[in-house]
Amino acid sequence: MQQFLTILTFYRPFVLWSLMINVCIAIIYPFIIPAITTKLFLAVFVWYLVSETNARRKLDFYRRLGISPIRLFSILFVVDIFLTIGFLEVVKAYI
Repeated sequence: MQQFLTILTFYRPFVLWSLMINVCIAIIYPFIIPAITTKLFLAVFVWYLVSETNARRKLDFYRRLGISPIRLFSILFVVDIFLTIGFLEVVKAYI
């Protein structure tokens, strides 16, 4: 449980960006499969961005805690997918 909370701490700076992308997805094409595909592409992009810039030190911090980068980003992807699906379902209910 402590590792999960630590992973969510890593996700905190990306939440605002994720919500803005959710709004864009809801406006353009509010279906779940394209949203998941878009989020997968963005998760790979963020992984590449973090691993190739000075933010790589953050990955070293999580690696020392016993969390591999693959595990970190896969859990973040799953959490983000749950948020996206919930957001799209709420939007669909009111549109």
